[in-house]
Amino acid sequence: MQVLVINSGSSSVKYELFEIDPPRSLLEGEVERIGQEGAPRDHHEALGIVFGVLEDQDSPASIADIVAVGHRVVHGGDRFADPVIVDESVLAGIRELALLAPLHTKANLAGIEAARAWLPGVAHVAVFDTAFHRTMPPHAREYALPRELAREHGIRRYGFHGTSHAFVARRAAAMLDRPLSELNLITLHLGNGASVSAIQGGRSIDTSMGMTPLEGLVMGTRCGDVDPAVPMLLGEITGRTREEVHHLLNFESGLLGLSGQSDMRGVHRLAEEGDPDARLAVEMFCYRAKKYLGAYYAVLGHVDAVVFTAGIGEHDAEIRARICDGLTRLGIEIAEEENVRPQEKVVAPGASGGEPRPGERVISPPGTEVAVLVIPTDEELEIARAAFACVQSHTTNFRPRSDRQ
Repeated sequence: MQVLVINSGSSSVKYELFEIDPPRSLLEGEVERIGQEGAPRDHHEALGIVFGVLEDQDSPASIADIVAVGHRVVHGGDRFADPVIVDESVLAGIRELALLAPLHTKANLAGIEAARAWLPGVAHVAVFDTAFHRTMPPHAREYALPRELAREHGIRRYGFHGTSHAFVARRAAAMLDRPLSELNLITLHLGNGASVSAIQGGRSIDTSMGMTPLEGLVMGTRCGDVDPAVPMLLGEITGRTREEVHHLLNFESGLLGLSGQSDMRGVHRLAEEGDPDARLAVEMFCYRAKKYLGAYYAVLGHVDAVVFTAGIGEHDAEIRARICDGLTRLGIEIAEEENVRPQEKVVAPGASGGEPRPGERVISPPGTEVAVLVIPTDEELEIARAAFACVQSHTTNFRPRSDRQ
């Protein structure tokens, strides 16, 4: 039984095909340069290329064995708390939520509609980035705004990167050989987009992103936390429209605005050359992450493990060391030798987690109170699992399509 995962963005479509039992990736790829002015193809044509690959004779895929197509959808709002099989009412609901994440949602919808046209006989499942954070308590998810206004318009904190935080939390439990329900974790998804989550017993109880992916950490091009008056003042003093201010905060700020580079590798290079703005960018990135880590330690009361994941979290030893520096009193410490060890090193097989995954490792010294882990994320596998579970739960006497033919 196979599940196809589609992550449809504004300029590319990523796809990965999984065999579910046991879970393994069969093939993956990306179709680029789509959907933009001057691009050679739209989302429908891009999905046609994807299904052409799947139908190739030399492909390990079989269209007949695909039992579900899982689609990443960034924002589920208050309406979608779990993965859901896509129908016209679901599509209409996602469209209504587009205001909360307009660039992401429009691309997500285009991918869903194209995939349904190319593969109409299979269940298509929307898996929402926000769903994992639905367990946040009211005091963590609400803003201090007039209650009726906030309720009417769904103005609250939703959180993002949910599939990533959920995946690494489960892997952390496997690496520690303890039930996830017994663990308190702080997970740091550090990439071009970045967020931190406090996870108690497998449930998200707080996260750094808010109503949109703009809140929280310093990111590649997003500013993260700012005084709420700043956007209004920017409009007044610069004459920018609302849309222009939105673009400034989301696409011209963060590491890019501070240093001229949105990729942390480029920022490091400039910092090593003595650029003071780049050095400040690195310091701000690490300071903001450390501040959230400390805050979530206080929220959880005790912490069993801190997990680093995503591009920066998995590969940047300096950033990990800076974030954890000075936290020994909290039981958080990094072993330098393990921290700088190549990503390809793997941990010993976990008793409850099956075979180790490449790059998973413990970077804290033996015997420390809080384990510090590096766990490569796999959001696509998490989406595949969620989509398959959704189809199973909605289908009686579930069997693969190939068994029904």
